[in-house]
Amino acid sequence: MNPTATPAKVKTGTPPMLIAARIARILVGIVFIFSGLIKLNDPVGTQIKFEEYFEVFAQDVPFLHDFFMALVPFTLIMSVLFCAAEVILGVALLASYKPKITVWLLFFLITFFTFLTFYSAYFDRVTDCGCFGDAIKLKPWTSFTKDVVLTVLILFIIGHRNRLRSRKTGWLVGITVALTLALGVYAVQFLPPIDMLPYAVGKSIPAEMKSSEPLRYKYVMEKEGKTTEFETYPTDQSYKFKEMVLINEKAKPKITDYRIWNDEGDFTQQTFEGNKLFIIVKNTKDIDAGSLPAIRALVEGLQGTNIAPYILTSTSDEEINAFRKEYQLENVPYYKGDATVLKTIMRSNPGTWLMSNGVVRGKWHYNSTPDATEVVNLVKSK
Repeated sequence: MNPTATPAKVKTGTPPMLIAARIARILVGIVFIFSGLIKLNDPVGTQIKFEEYFEVFAQDVPFLHDFFMALVPFTLIMSVLFCAAEVILGVALLASYKPKITVWLLFFLITFFTFLTFYSAYFDRVTDCGCFGDAIKLKPWTSFTKDVVLTVLILFIIGHRNRLRSRKTGWLVGITVALTLALGVYAVQFLPPIDMLPYAVGKSIPAEMKSSEPLRYKYVMEKEGKTTEFETYPTDQSYKFKEMVLINEKAKPKITDYRIWNDEGDFTQQTFEGNKLFIIVKNTKDIDAGSLPAIRALVEGLQGTNIAPYILTSTSDEEINAFRKEYQLENVPYYKGDATVLKTIMRSNPGTWLMSNGVVRGKWHYNSTPDATEVVNLVKSK
């Protein structure tokens, strides 16, 4: 052996498992940021989901009924905090800010979400978990599968957490905290910045109530223990019907439950005729009374125009009549709508919603009630 020979160089590089952990970290961070931002755009929508879950838990677990119902008044705060936490932790993970703590917080958060989606899927309760708000609708088992995959990825990151270096990126996380909370508060106070609902400005409600193409179904039949699918119902009567499955589900109407009525009958089609301003009063118990003078001024300002004001409510006749009398809106006729539909149309209570020949022209939170001139100009400009 030559003592002067140069030792062979040992090849070095990033271990494959560390590369995998980094990829998992990027994927998890992006998904949490995306999910959190979509829901933070509409925290009232997430609040509604929390309320649905707590009401279901109160029914299904009777001995904890009072506990779950006691949480309902705090669901809006919970919504903003949970949605903001998704974004903040996602940014912290990507920025390698205190990765050991961050990844454990993500694990606890995904465990909570996984339980909710499993409960929805297995017990067929709260069938839309709202995981990606109204931007992406997922079926319960799809939502659960997504959460299981995220859980596995997070556990993988936890297993390699000691290899993740902490970086001095607290400033970035601090900015994220401020911006996410600001976005959540803005959405609560002034409606979602991006309205992803089928009742958004520019949407034609009659068009949203129609299928984009004829709906097609397949028939799942059983014969002699064997399952067969048909696109037309079989004439062979020896087949036993199991289920009918929609093939082109994306063609389904975006709106299926919009209906307006009063004691005299259905008023749905009339809402698509001419110019109508709807004052949406979901209930009279937690309404913002300070917003009513501006709404009353708007109604008075529309007198003599071709825009007719109406009240839409899901409350009882007795309550809405008392409300109209108290706030001097007795000259405004009222109609009924399903409570869930009204929550979908308007994220504030009260709120105003302008339609012209079935097309939504304006939508306002009670904190930004327009004046009559603005409403008239909107109708004239179309």
